[in-house]
Amino acid sequence: MIAPLRVGVVGVGYLGRIHAKIYASMPDVELVGVADVDASAAERIAAQHGCAAFTDSYALVDIVDAVSIAVPTSVHAEVAMPYLDAGVHMLLEKPIAPSVEEAERIVEAADRSEVRLLIGHLERFNAGIMALADRVTDPRFIEVHRLGTFVERATDVDVVTDLMIHDIDIVLSLVKSELSYVSAVGSAVLTNHVDIANARLEFANNTVANVTASRVSSKKFRRIRVFSGDSYQALNFIDQQIDVVRRTEPVPGQAFPGLATETVDVTPRPPLDAELEHFIATVRNGAEPLVNGREGLKALRVAEQVQQKIKACLR
Repeated sequence: MIAPLRVGVVGVGYLGRIHAKIYASMPDVELVGVADVDASAAERIAAQHGCAAFTDSYALVDIVDAVSIAVPTSVHAEVAMPYLDAGVHMLLEKPIAPSVEEAERIVEAADRSEVRLLIGHLERFNAGIMALADRVTDPRFIEVHRLGTFVERATDVDVVTDLMIHDIDIVLSLVKSELSYVSAVGSAVLTNHVDIANARLEFANNTVANVTASRVSSKKFRRIRVFSGDSYQALNFIDQQIDVVRRTEPVPGQAFPGLATETVDVTPRPPLDAELEHFIATVRNGAEPLVNGREGLKALRVAEQVQQKIKACLR
């Protein structure tokens, strides 16, 4: 028997309440409390899972071993720092912070306290992305489209911070080379922020990624295509299917190689379940999280470059 890991959730809005539900169902994990500035929300979620409710964001510091922080990005550093300074392991929702400077403070605090810090780039735990990452060895060109219909949630930020940063993080994880150049364009459509954007990321090894994100499209379309020297692989995020086209050796009498096609079906799994299980496992075994603080900081730096390029085009 192992002692239950004491966990808490700060911020029980759209994502935080799902974190609480998953933790409450985990074996050897005790959800000891939730905190939210909205007292009724905290009390409602606490009542559902039989734990304590608080309105003070820091009330859990002394009673948990690990915590999920699911508050607005603008207050990530303010809320996270006391927990990191106290040595509490943390899952911090993406993006890591609203600015690179605040993100650096968060990463430094986690390093000082030697805690596991996982940044909630949820798509890295998408079963299709995990299968694709295992298959891709030498990407030369990557094209990503993340198009969605308009919803009012998260309209306080632009589409780069809201959606594109997922795919920036995925591209950075697939390409093992330094980023050398960024170009980008974008436009506001329905909000006061950029709602549709395209970025071209060029790497030192000559790999190029073309990333498009929109939250004002007529339907959802989420797809990533990865071209390598002898193959093409495409993942449809929605149906969790990987289409593969691979070069084959020419047969006698043929002047050119042939092409073989296959479809790889991926067993889908709720990525948030996978992410939280991974987080708990890293706390218990001391392993490095799949998306640690430095990975989150790296994605934010690139997102800021994209935003700066778009602003320059809009002047």
